[in-house]
Amino acid sequence: MILIVTSQLATAATCVLSGGAVNFGAYNPVAAFPTDGAGTVSLQCTWSGSGGAEHVNYVVTLSTGVSGTYAARTMVSGANTLTYNLYVDTARTQIWGNGSAGTSVWSGSMNVSNGQPVQSATATDYGRIPAGQDAAVGTYSDTITVTVNF
Repeated sequence: MILIVTSQLATAATCVLSGGAVNFGAYNPVAAFPTDGAGTVSLQCTWSGSGGAEHVNYVVTLSTGVSGTYAARTMVSGANTLTYNLYVDTARTQIWGNGSAGTSVWSGSMNVSNGQPVQSATATDYGRIPAGQDAAVGTYSDTITVTVNF
């Protein structure tokens, strides 16, 4: 589970970040392949000025969650744990983090104005639980803070 944080620009555009939850479904500890999931993170900026335009540059980062590390995030169910990670690419090779320790971020830009009052951008957050973990039956979750910087 991912907790989404909303943020606003201190200019003539207001931006809201939403989405992000990744549901992996059932994990089979004896499966030979990893369990994958995906979610969507969306950023929508709305023009609130009286004239002109605003160029919005954004960088969206993820926290480490309960594990405290990007190398291997951890979901918990009581005292039980399950290792997983979140990625910015469909091949699941670029860990989505804050740009440090070899992690990647989602970044881009958009223009909002009277003529284009609402602009949106969407990214997929790809999740993977590695195979071969001896996990107890339970509902596992982690809380990731999603932050957008302008």
